[in-house]
Amino acid sequence: MTSAHLPLPEARRTALLLAVATAIGGSIGVIAIGSGGLIGASLLPAERQYLATLPVTAFILGSALASIPAALLMRRVGRRAGFVGGALMGAACAAGVAAAIMLQSFWLLSLGNFLLGVASAFGQQYRFAAADASEPAFKAKAISWVMVGGVVTGVLGPQIVIYTREAISGAAFAGPFVALSALLLVTAAILSLLRVPPPSPALRQSAGRPLAAIITQRRFVVALVTAVASYALMTLVMTASPLAMIGHNHSQSDAQLAIQWHVIAMFAPSFFTGSVIARLGKEVVAVAGLLLIALCATIALTGTELYHFWGALILLGVGWNFGFVAATSMVAEVYRPEESFRVQAVNDFILFGLVALASYSSGKILVADGWQTVNLVVFPVVGVCLMLISADAVARRRAVAKG
Repeated sequence: MTSAHLPLPEARRTALLLAVATAIGGSIGVIAIGSGGLIGASLLPAERQYLATLPVTAFILGSALASIPAALLMRRVGRRAGFVGGALMGAACAAGVAAAIMLQSFWLLSLGNFLLGVASAFGQQYRFAAADASEPAFKAKAISWVMVGGVVTGVLGPQIVIYTREAISGAAFAGPFVALSALLLVTAAILSLLRVPPPSPALRQSAGRPLAAIITQRRFVVALVTAVASYALMTLVMTASPLAMIGHNHSQSDAQLAIQWHVIAMFAPSFFTGSVIARLGKEVVAVAGLLLIALCATIALTGTELYHFWGALILLGVGWNFGFVAATSMVAEVYRPEESFRVQAVNDFILFGLVALASYSSGKILVADGWQTVNLVVFPVVGVCLMLISADAVARRRAVAKG
């Protein structure tokens, strides 16, 4: 069964619209994750600071648990309807988080972030929507185009936090979520312009191969492990960074600016990541990303001055981009069109479930064992991934040699 690829001009338009939606609505993750630990810490007594990153974990867990329902819903109603609905839900949930902060309720904050994560699960599918609408030669570039929107997010999100943090008297950090609600309404309007054809009746009815047969392929396992390692390690270090910076006598503004440059570094390489993948191959780019994450941890272990944090977070962002874009492109190789929604849903469920675990562990490790231990976790995970990618490359070369 063939896929309903759009003509190249339409595929480019789709990727561009999704990039703009990412640029505006992508602040959902920057604000929720970048501020969640600081807000949580401000609402907790000293003896319960180990729970400070729970709102961040709740956001990521919401994304993980909603990934399968969101994908299956969009298989029935189409991606445009799902994307618009997700953005509208996000706008309502962001307003709810602002209300929780004004009520000074840690548990309502965590619940609001969880629901905000549920809404964000629809946005996590932007990259797959762009890939599925494109011919094979344009897939990696389409994914990169969508992620380029994150460059704007990298500036917009932290600046919103900095300039609206004290906008609501007596409720620090409520202002950014009010602003986020407005941004998500704009995002919904942009997404309504998408002209992505709904899934054909044949695609909706055909089950394709058994799911177990697809996700146990060596290629899928390697792609998933690479994506999980890139995203989970990035989340582990990024979530702990603002708390670690304040713990080492840096200001909240310093922490937000560090997150800003980190997010810019996450998405700025997308201007060329697709072309680099086309030239060097997915495996080479994935390995480069993992090595940059390891270099980030190395720099973080050398000191706690401002330049150590900023340099480490910039390298962490670039490493995440290379690893995650390459892994996403690898996942897009393993399924047929009629299998796409199921495979993408399972991929994101596993991915964001483990990322949620990483974000929760981040706060506990930081409080119990310190900033150095957070970074030491990086090295064994990167080592395992490099071995798996190498083994897969050897097996693929042998298969080609055998004909």
